[in-house]
Amino acid sequence: MRYLAGEVERLLREERKMAFVAGPRQVGKTTLARALLGEVGQGGNYFNWDVESQRRAILARPEGFWSAAPAGRHARVALDEIHKYPRWKRFLKGLYDAAGSEAEIIVTGSGRLDVYQRGGDSLFGRYGLYRLHPFTLGEILAPDRGGVPAPGALWREAMEPPPAGAGRALADLERFTGFPEPLFAASESRLRRWRRARRHLILREDLRDLTRIRDIGLVETLAALLPERVGSPLSLNALSEDVGVAFGTVRTWVETLARLYYLFEIRPYAGRLARALRREAKIYLFDYSEVADPGARFENMVAVHLRKLVDAWNDWGLGDFELHYVRDKEKREADFLIAESRRPFLLAEAKLSAQAPSPHLRYFHERLKPAHAALISREEPSRGPASVGGIRVLGAARFLSRL
Repeated sequence: MRYLAGEVERLLREERKMAFVAGPRQVGKTTLARALLGEVGQGGNYFNWDVESQRRAILARPEGFWSAAPAGRHARVALDEIHKYPRWKRFLKGLYDAAGSEAEIIVTGSGRLDVYQRGGDSLFGRYGLYRLHPFTLGEILAPDRGGVPAPGALWREAMEPPPAGAGRALADLERFTGFPEPLFAASESRLRRWRRARRHLILREDLRDLTRIRDIGLVETLAALLPERVGSPLSLNALSEDVGVAFGTVRTWVETLARLYYLFEIRPYAGRLARALRREAKIYLFDYSEVADPGARFENMVAVHLRKLVDAWNDWGLGDFELHYVRDKEKREADFLIAESRRPFLLAEAKLSAQAPSPHLRYFHERLKPAHAALISREEPSRGPASVGGIRVLGAARFLSRL
């Protein structure tokens, strides 16, 4: 059972709200939904909008299309890809208002469940949104741990030795990504086939079903150019020239790929820093297997870990966190900054091999004064974990196994 299961169960039973589970294609949302149904003996109450017979069943009896629950239990129903229905918000509002007291409703989807239909009645107060991410090192090594590490507890464990098998699991994550199918198959040929199929689903089917974009071939050209730009401030002007379309079009396409969980952006953090960059975002891919450069791929993998952590903290209601990077006009840069309520919380840099913090990391550490700072090295530092000027120097297996 994935790390979201306990929190989704709590929302359904205690708050009596719909649970929205969003995330990238092939990340395991359907498996999680079916497992949650199986926990209460209602595996037959899974409905996928993409399946015509199930779609007809939903529309024929919109307030009672599911099977009856066992005696003494509420009905539990899972709706997959329902956001492809043009009036999905109105439908879910009516369903919740009519049956919310007697049914526990789980809604899953690979598109952003809160953006595609701006009109109609609001669902505010009727659901909780959770983002399901690919497997990260901590979830692989402790799949039964559940939940998410509290912000204050994270650092109490970070200096401890990594769990057994952490090095091998980290290498598998780098090679096969955190998506369940290629990760657990551990096969290069399986990874290539999976990657091709997933790209087709997103760049062909999801773009067609959920947007008005018709230049699919040009979007595929754009997507092919992104892996080599991972980890650097993204120049939309350069992309528009390379693809041969207008600046505004490229910006719309990148935003759409983010909504479809093909990529995610992190924005620069300025705060009170003088001469800090404020506009150009960096992009990272949820499937970073196409990133050829070893340093950029490792940085992307760390970014996925931190994105998952920040989303979990926000979804659990543990704070108001954002993931940024820091760069100024003198080209000094720190890879990542997690801010809590806009205040620097964790400043971090990801390097393949390093024994001490870089001058840039020390520079921003002195000026931002975050609660925590870390150099995350792919190779375990020869002297083991250390603290240099208030910055912790940690091997990736040691630090990422806590996430």
